[in-house]
Amino acid sequence: MIADDAMMARLMTLSQGGDRQAYATLLAECQKWLKRFYARRIVPHQIDDLVQDTLLSLHQKIASYDPSRPFLPWLAAIARYRWVDQLRKVYRADETEFEESFAAENSEPAIVARISLDRMFSYLPPAQARVIELVKIKGLTISEASHACGQSESLVKVNIHRGLKKLATMIEKE
Repeated sequence: MIADDAMMARLMTLSQGGDRQAYATLLAECQKWLKRFYARRIVPHQIDDLVQDTLLSLHQKIASYDPSRPFLPWLAAIARYRWVDQLRKVYRADETEFEESFAAENSEPAIVARISLDRMFSYLPPAQARVIELVKIKGLTISEASHACGQSESLVKVNIHRGLKKLATMIEKE
């Protein structure tokens, strides 16, 4: 049986009132829903851990649920935040591995990579290329990049977003 939003909302309301059986049923239904939600978004061997993290977040946020609102969008928001956190964690781990392996190799690949970056940056407006280099390559904060290039912090964020989006589109076309 696939639980609908109304049933999940009732279970959540009962759970907020201290009904342990309703809470156990709610967690079981949420676990099924979350597995389906993450199956399309993340590699299979990470799903169970991510589901557990999300259920823990649900437990911690149980008091913030408003019974007059739909349940599944509330759960989906929590799931999305946990998913983004997982992606960040994976990205940081991959970045560390890349830096360690890159440092161990000779500098020729670094030169080729720099030439490729410079070529890709040539297709961007200079302001976008500059802030992407400062923030994403040199590791400056948004605030530091803002001071270094004379753009407001919000403009730095916009330029990074637009520049990366344009680069991604160019790469996909290739």
